[in-house]
Amino acid sequence: MTLRTRMALLTAVAVALAVAACATASWYLTRDRLYDQLDHRLGAMSGPPSAPQGGLPPRRQRFRQLLQQDLAQALKSCRPEAQDAGAQSRLPGTLAMTQVVNARGQGCTLPGAGSLGVTHADAEVARGERDRVVHDGAGVAASGGRARVRVLTRSMRMGDGETFAVSFALSLDEVEDPLGDLAVLLVAVTALGVLVSAGAGLLTARTALRPVEDLTGAVEYIARTEDLGTRIPVDGTDEIARLSLSFNSMTGALAASRERQWRLIADAGHELRTPLTSLRTNIDLLLRADAAGRELPAGTRREMLASVKAQMVELSSLVGDLLELARPDEPEPVRAAVALHEVVDRAVERARPRGPGLVIEAFTTPWHVAGDPGSLERAVVNLLDNAIKFSPPGETVTVLLRRGELTVRDRGPGIPAEDLPHVFERFWRSPSARSLPGSGLGLSIVARVVCECGGQVALEPADGGGTLARVRLPGTPRRPA
Repeated sequence: MTLRTRMALLTAVAVALAVAACATASWYLTRDRLYDQLDHRLGAMSGPPSAPQGGLPPRRQRFRQLLQQDLAQALKSCRPEAQDAGAQSRLPGTLAMTQVVNARGQGCTLPGAGSLGVTHADAEVARGERDRVVHDGAGVAASGGRARVRVLTRSMRMGDGETFAVSFALSLDEVEDPLGDLAVLLVAVTALGVLVSAGAGLLTARTALRPVEDLTGAVEYIARTEDLGTRIPVDGTDEIARLSLSFNSMTGALAASRERQWRLIADAGHELRTPLTSLRTNIDLLLRADAAGRELPAGTRREMLASVKAQMVELSSLVGDLLELARPDEPEPVRAAVALHEVVDRAVERARPRGPGLVIEAFTTPWHVAGDPGSLERAVVNLLDNAIKFSPPGETVTVLLRRGELTVRDRGPGIPAEDLPHVFERFWRSPSARSLPGSGLGLSIVARVVCECGGQVALEPADGGGTLARVRLPGTPRRPA
């Protein structure tokens, strides 16, 4: 079942329930109203016979008189010694049934006037225990047919003090027939409402889900063609628009990531080509010399083997840098308390053999940071290698760690101002440094490690010439607990 079908179905069910609830409430309200009107008519017809008649219309007065005569005759019919077999009700036909109930719970009716069932509540009214009662009941008309009626029974007293009750009844057909017609009408309206709501729900779902269909089509197109440049038009500020905007941002980030990946592969291939070509050339020369049976001069052979070793070292360093850069960024990298001054001291000892003609001075004070000790040491070594590579023989490289700021100063030619914005880019090398060994990845690794530790790194011209690398890392002079 599609999302559009589910939305249309849910809309139809919700509207159907609402219409059914309204129809049911309307039916019960109409039923109560009709019963109230029927009870009001019964109450109007059952007014006390002894009530003053001076203020009543002539027709109402005539009705009262006939009612009094019929009640007296009906009460006498309950006494066998006073029965009048020829007595008949003289009330107009508007009153369906009238019956007298004596204190013994016996129903007393006029011949030819029909009869009503006597209930326990009617007997209580006849004994004077209750004033009146209204209930549904069953009656037998003068013609012999049975009918459901609405009965009102009220207490009365004859002139001789005898207590009795009078039951007045009207047929429920005038209530149940309209209610039956109303029920049929409401069922039809409910069914029509369900059909209309289903159509409206389908139309609404189609309109509301059109942006989702566009988004789905774009996702399917990108999955099929891998074209990350596809963008979804964003219209409005609702949830669908926000989803489209987020999807466009996601595809943009994926496109940028793929672009960086392609650039990394291309740059790595370019950097690997030089040492591999040199290795292949030197090894081919050595193999040809051995195959021809001619030994190379000792000095030449020694130089070629030294070149092979240097290229292997450069290749190993490049592979290590690539592995470091290829390491995925962790959302919450695991950090430990690291003594940065000890890391700097170890990095200086590792770097001294790489610059035999240079003097490396190191001045450190205790400083503890949160990070990975191996990555921090690699970053410091890269800064020192960069300073050693550009320092003339006999010069001094100064390393200073004070209050969380690490500086490495060389006295080389310096970096042109136009090159400073690019020094931390991967595989970027200054035109003046392209003839020197290196892959252009060292400073990018430094920037990554410092960023992971929450610090900052920058290169700037040093006073008196050379370059000053400045690294700031948050921490504390004392080792944290």
